[in-house]
Amino acid sequence: MAEGVGDGRRLRFTVLGPVGLWRGGERLDAGSPQQRALLAVLLLRGGRVASAPELVDALWGEDPPATAVAALRTYAFRLRKALGPDAGILVSESRGYALLAGAGSLDLDVAERLAAEAEQARGSGQADRARALLSQALGLWTGETMAGVPGPYCAVQRTRLEERYLTLLETRLGLDLETGHHAEAVAELTTLVAAHPLRERLRELLMLALYRSGRQAEALAAYADTRRLLADELGTDPGAELAALHQKILRADPGLAAPRSAAREAAHGPGVISVRPAQLPADIRDFTGQSFAAKELREQLAAAEGRPMVVAAISGIGGVGKTALAIHVAHGVRPHFPDGQLYVDLQGAGPGPADPEAVLGAFLRALGTPDAAMPRGVTERAALYRSALDGRRVLVLLDNARDAAQVRPLLPGTRGCAALISSRTRMTGLEGAHLVDLDIMDPQEALALFSRIAGVEHEAAPDVVAACGHLPLAIRIAASRLAARRAWSVADLARKLADERNRLRELRAGDLAITATFEWGYGQLSPRQARAFRLLGLPCGPDISLPAAAALLGLAPPEAAELLESLVDASLLESAASDRYRCHDLVRLYARSCAERDEDPAQREAALSRLLDFYLASTAQVYVIERPGDPVLDHLEPTQWPGLVFDSNDAALTWLFTEARNLLACARAAAHGPGLRRAADLMLVAKDLAESGADDRQYVEVNAHLVAAAQRADDPRAEGRLHCPMAHLHLLAGRIKEAEQSAQAALALQLRCTDPVLSAHALNESGILASVQRRHEEAEAYLTQALDAFRHYGNRNSTASVLANLSRLYLDVGRVQEAVSLAEQALAMYQAIGATLRLASGKYNLALALAQADRREDALEQLDQVLHIFRHSRYRRWEAMTYWRMAEIHLAAGRPTQAAGLAEQALATSRGTGSTWVRANALVVLGRALRRTRHADRARACWEEALAIHEQLDSPEVADVRALLARAR
Repeated sequence: MAEGVGDGRRLRFTVLGPVGLWRGGERLDAGSPQQRALLAVLLLRGGRVASAPELVDALWGEDPPATAVAALRTYAFRLRKALGPDAGILVSESRGYALLAGAGSLDLDVAERLAAEAEQARGSGQADRARALLSQALGLWTGETMAGVPGPYCAVQRTRLEERYLTLLETRLGLDLETGHHAEAVAELTTLVAAHPLRERLRELLMLALYRSGRQAEALAAYADTRRLLADELGTDPGAELAALHQKILRADPGLAAPRSAAREAAHGPGVISVRPAQLPADIRDFTGQSFAAKELREQLAAAEGRPMVVAAISGIGGVGKTALAIHVAHGVRPHFPDGQLYVDLQGAGPGPADPEAVLGAFLRALGTPDAAMPRGVTERAALYRSALDGRRVLVLLDNARDAAQVRPLLPGTRGCAALISSRTRMTGLEGAHLVDLDIMDPQEALALFSRIAGVEHEAAPDVVAACGHLPLAIRIAASRLAARRAWSVADLARKLADERNRLRELRAGDLAITATFEWGYGQLSPRQARAFRLLGLPCGPDISLPAAAALLGLAPPEAAELLESLVDASLLESAASDRYRCHDLVRLYARSCAERDEDPAQREAALSRLLDFYLASTAQVYVIERPGDPVLDHLEPTQWPGLVFDSNDAALTWLFTEARNLLACARAAAHGPGLRRAADLMLVAKDLAESGADDRQYVEVNAHLVAAAQRADDPRAEGRLHCPMAHLHLLAGRIKEAEQSAQAALALQLRCTDPVLSAHALNESGILASVQRRHEEAEAYLTQALDAFRHYGNRNSTASVLANLSRLYLDVGRVQEAVSLAEQALAMYQAIGATLRLASGKYNLALALAQADRREDALEQLDQVLHIFRHSRYRRWEAMTYWRMAEIHLAAGRPTQAAGLAEQALATSRGTGSTWVRANALVVLGRALRRTRHADRARACWEEALAIHEQLDSPEVADVRALLARAR
């Protein structure tokens, strides 16, 4: 931000762009569009009180809602909350509101102050200072004024402030011409005249700038265009000032000559004439976003005066907006480089990068060196270039550079000068360079850019910018396509972009195509890099770790790391964290298309097979660490690529939860082909992802996809192994019907194949289900068979689990002491095999038995230990269940207040875990605790919500909750 708009943690407000509220560098939530409209109205009243009727009229106009005044109070309350410790500046007076923002806190006030200072400077003959001040003022406009804010008041103010912007811009452009900056003004004026064709002042300035740049014919042609346009559009002739300028140009009036500066006329040496270059391309009026990167770069470049040469380098993937940001920043710091700005497109992303010798020749000519004095060779030209810049303050913008070697000869090398570089390659080899890695836009910035170009706002716009991966070039292309096709709606565009297979083809408008920017980078890769890039496009996960990428590429991790880092340097891959990498969504689609085009199908299949092997082998290690005594490794499909080895339970679980989305995506992709059985085994050993509540929804979706694939392949072993964990997960979530379907399917499938793992787990899940459904004799029969089956193939971990399940069954039928004994046997077995997480399950079951045996304090002691283990292991579903059970025990012990607090903990912890059944049971306990503390109405509300959940799940608890509600009436 410009001077005066807040320092440190000071509050500041913006209306010259999106209406915003900031504390230091942190943007605060200013709320809904209507709430931001209220903020804008109060800000623009400059601390004066606005009455409620005035505010209603400002926000809604002639047709306000009946609740308008109440809505105002709500908006004011929320704004105070957003203001935090400064809430007192929003005051209520005389049935209205005022915002005492303080001097210098509103960007508009700062802009007007700078404009007033500029006017004073101009009046005292300080044209350069006036120009610099106006540039700062104009820099405070960051996009459409009060973008997206509704209401008639803001609509009027938006028009006023846009007009104010153009007036100040015209004044600054006039100063440009006064101070000899006519050549650089031509590009900007050309753009502005096209955008505002009826503003005669802009056309007058353009004609004068063209004339002073030696382009008299163009200046006269500009007048002819103006006369024709005004006649066609308005039926009028050009104004007197424009007509007078035309006559002066016709006779080459000496009064039109550019002001002369002794400093600019001084020679810099034999054969060298001092010339002030102004080569920057026109700034982009609809430039949006990247405010922090722009601020960082401006600060670096603005500090160049009196310091050794400043070098700043922007890097990022193609289409992320490097050039647009560089040009925008360069225009913003022009006042700091009064001796000129040099620009070159180094064409580093294309097949023929610019030759440094040729670029130096062009720069020297721009600086006034005649061809006769031009030396040959890079070394001699670079030396003369540095001499020509000595004593000057010049900004050199080196756009689209290939690498550091191309850039080095073009650096100014003298104090007071600066170089700004944009490149897909990170300039890590450029000594002393300040590196800025440009990321994609945030969602709000992306939406603002789309709406500004397309000229529309729509609820489907977030889908469009998400399909564009928030990449500025892709958004610009999509918005331009929409603007050019009036028959299309935003929803039509979103639907076209939703299809990943055709998305890259859809992102094309005129000569702009998103694939073109990726093709340049791909074409520069070595064969090894290109192969790695193609294969990295095959996985569907959000990112990839170094070990997983090594498996995919079939390389040792150090060799893979070298390749991956080279792709990061080429901006085709991002380093998300240490040893983790990701592709932008559109880059991944492009890489995948390259793989389909350039990679042999067998090689693609082999790469994905290695990745599946890696995930299966690694996840199996996590499973075994968490379940010592389970010989699952002897019963999985063999793998050819090794997995990771973990040195602790915590490291294993951290890896599992970190890789959840990646390994599930890998399993899903293996549904068709030879990897189906390995995918099924991966789901079996990855079931902790869903049981913990961390990734329940995605796990269930992928599992269902694989079940369908196994059915098509008629593979009973794969299908059965997929049904077993699903039966268990459906039970945990209270989905009884779905659990029954999965359990019955697993039982039937285990009869069609010889698989001890499937048989034992199918029997166990069927026993648990029968117990929940209160089919006690059937449950005992299933569990007894499961116990024998697990013992038969040596699975001590699952043997302990079945003993715990039998204990729960015995509790249900009143065999309490036998239940305690079985729970103690299960716990002893978990301890003997060295279990940790499963030990918590054993303690949990023992606590339930102890509670029913009236040993409540012993039960709570066990649950306290359980809670710590589940929380440490990130098993939020079981953490919530533990809170619920503790609440039950406290309630039974006559401590309803403690019970209510624990039930609330269960509700809070269960959110986001898919544990609606746990939530319903916690609500029941909470209601009972509340009723005992004389909160009958709230208790009834808890039970009504619980009943709705149980009815939706068709749970056995429905009758119990209905009885509670009947007694409460």
